[in-house]
This record gives sequence, structure tokens and C-alpha cells, in this order.
Amino acid sequence: MRLPSITFIAFALLLDAAFAQQAGTAPTSITLEQAIALARANEPNFAAAAANKRVTALDHSIAQAALLPGISYHNQVLYTQPNGALNGGGPVGSQAAPRFIANNAVREYASQGVVTETFGVQQLTAVSRTTAADAVAAAELEIARRGLVATVTSLFYQSLAADRKVEVGRGAALEAASFTQLTQQRESAREGAHADVVKAQLLQQQRDRDLADALLEVQKSHLDLGVLLFPDPRAAYTLVPGPVVPLPDRADVDATAMKLNPELHQALASLRVSSLDVTAARAAYLPDLALNFTYGIDAVQFAVNGREGVKNLGYSAGATLDIPIWDWLSTQHRVRQTEILRDAAHTALTATQRRLIAQLDESYAEAGTSRDQLHSLDQSVQTAAESLRLTRLRYTAGESTVLEVVDAENSLTAAEIAHEDGTIRYQLALTNLQLLTGAI
Repeated sequence: MRLPSITFIAFALLLDAAFAQQAGTAPTSITLEQAIALARANEPNFAAAAANKRVTALDHSIAQAALLPGISYHNQVLYTQPNGALNGGGPVGSQAAPRFIANNAVREYASQGVVTETFGVQQLTAVSRTTAADAVAAAELEIARRGLVATVTSLFYQSLAADRKVEVGRGAALEAASFTQLTQQRESAREGAHADVVKAQLLQQQRDRDLADALLEVQKSHLDLGVLLFPDPRAAYTLVPGPVVPLPDRADVDATAMKLNPELHQALASLRVSSLDVTAARAAYLPDLALNFTYGIDAVQFAVNGREGVKNLGYSAGATLDIPIWDWLSTQHRVRQTEILRDAAHTALTATQRRLIAQLDESYAEAGTSRDQLHSLDQSVQTAAESLRLTRLRYTAGESTVLEVVDAENSLTAAEIAHEDGTIRYQLALTNLQLLTGAI
């Protein structure tokens, strides 16, 4: 048995309140900016991009540290089996000679501070490359942030539209119930046929089902958005719509997009990384200079001064220049590999530039069209409401049929839903345009 419309609406409201009470907290009012801030703390892709940005920043610090001299404190004790002979050339006169000619004595102690430094094009290029890689990571983080903003904005306005469509459904259900009551009164007064009552009841039943679907859609949209915002997606909250931002001039859009678009910055930084990889590969043709300075002891006694006044504490320095001669074309092949990747990065950059131009045109046209249609949608709602009012008056006076009233009610409901869809379309198109230009 069908519930009366008023009773059904009250029942639906009770279901809505029970769903909010299930979260265990009072509803929280959330603006779009607050929703974006909450999502940044919960979205895994954004967290991964932020972690990658921090890692690349540390890589840059590591590459810079590689240019500075390295200092270590070297300690070593060596024991070598004696060969039975005496070595008269030792620092303290005759002493047992070791069996291994590479070792200086049977017992040898080393305690030294060692400073090393290597100069080469590869080390210098590594710093520049990590700088470019850090720029790539920063651009990827910005891309992830804007993707998150686009997702949250879409879910926010869809949920907001679902809330508004519930209001439209409630109004349509109340209007259908009122019209059913009117047809029943006209039938009782023998001014209308029973067929009018049946038609009005069918419309009322459909409006009740539409309202139930709208309430279900609200719950689904709130849960989808709640997954991004809260540890418990069932948390109760209400959405606060922001002001409608006017569409900027096209010249301003083009200027800001070329400066602030993250995809373009990522492509430029990737091309720089690839170019530096080519430089680093070519650096293998050049020699590397290594410097070494050692200060400490390397003697048969672990002491600053040995027997008979011998001084064990001292220093040594060395310089090594390694000149590459032949590596069976390995360096040439590595250079060719990096050149291929550099050319691919250049192609990706030009493709990104072309895609940005196309996206700007599409997004601006979409935003402009949807903005222009908002005024028409407002007029359609007003016209449909006036048409329903006049049609009901004509039906009350017996000058129109029930089908005309039903058609007028359907037209008003369709116009109101179209208005909400048009508002979402403009807000999303404007958000996409703002993301392309770096406005948000």
C-alpha cells in the first residue's frame, strides 16, 4: 500500500536523520577550500608525490655533498707471518721480515685521518641533474595536487547538486500531493472525472520514487566525498557553496597558463634532466683527478714516537689522474642511449605544449557556453513555474485537462534539475580552467 506523500516525505527525512546520526557526531559545515585541505591529508597518490618531492630534495643535498672533501678516520692492525729472516732497513733497525712482501713488518699499526676529493665533470653534472630532478618532482607534486583538487571539486559539487535535487524532489512531491488533493476535491464536487484522480495519483507515486532515489543519491555522494575527507566516511557533514566566480578574459588565461601550468613545467624539467644525462655520459671521455691527504701513524708500534726516537706521526699526499683510453665503445653507446631519451623528452615537451593549447580552447569554450546557459536555465525555471501556476488555475476553472497539469509539473521538475546540472557544469568547467592556468 502506498504511503501518502506527506507521510512519505516525513519518513524519508527520518531516514536522512538516522544516516546522519549513524556517524556519531553533529554535522560539520565544510567549504570547498576546507574539503581540499582535508583531502590532502588522506589521499595516497598525493602523499606519494609529496614523499617523492622530499626524497629528490635529499638527493640534491647528497649530490652537493659529493663535491666536498670526504674525511674518515682509518684504524688498522696487520699481522704477517715472519719468514725467519731479519730486515735491516726498518725504522728501528733490524727486525723480523714478513713473508708477504707487500707488508712492511710483521706487526703494523695504522691510525690516520684521510681526506679525499675527486674532481670531474660527472660530479658537477650530478648536482645539476638532481636540481632538475627536484624540479620534475615539484611539478609532479603540483600535478598530483591539482588532480586531487579536480577530484574533490567534482565530488563536492556533485554532492551539493544531489542535496539541491532532494529539495527539488521534495517540492515536486508536495506539488504532486497538492494536485492529487485538488483532483479529489473536484471529483467530490462532480467537477472532474475519476480518471483525473488516477492520473494525479500515478504522478504522485512517481514523485515519491524520485524523492527516494534523490535521498539515496545524496547518501552515496556524501559517502564518496567522505572517503577523501574523513577517517570514517560516515561522518556527518553539510556542504557550504561558495560564490560563483566570473569567467576571466581569454588573454589573461593564455598568459597565466604558459607560466603556471605544471604539466608544461614537468616536461621542461624532464628535458633538462635528459640533457644533463647526455652531458654526464659524455663526461666519461674526460679524465678524473683524485686528491688524497693522509695524516697519522703507520708503524710497527701504536705510538706517536717509536723506539730510539723514531717519529711515527706524519703525513702523505697523493694525486691521481685517470685518463680513459678504451672501453670497447661502452661510453659511446651510453651517450647514444641518453641522446635517444633526450629526443623523446623533447617530443614529449612539444606534445605537452600542443595539448595545453587544445585544453585551453576546450575548457574556455566549455566554461563560456555553460556560463551563457545559466541565464537561460534561470529563465526556464521561472517560465515553467509560471506555466504550472497558470495551468493549475485553468484546470481549477475547468479550462484545461489533467494531462496539461501533469505536463506542466514535469516541465518544472525537469527545468529545476537541468538548472542544477547546468550549475555543476559551469563550476567544473571553471575549475578545470583554473587548474590549467594555475589559479587554484
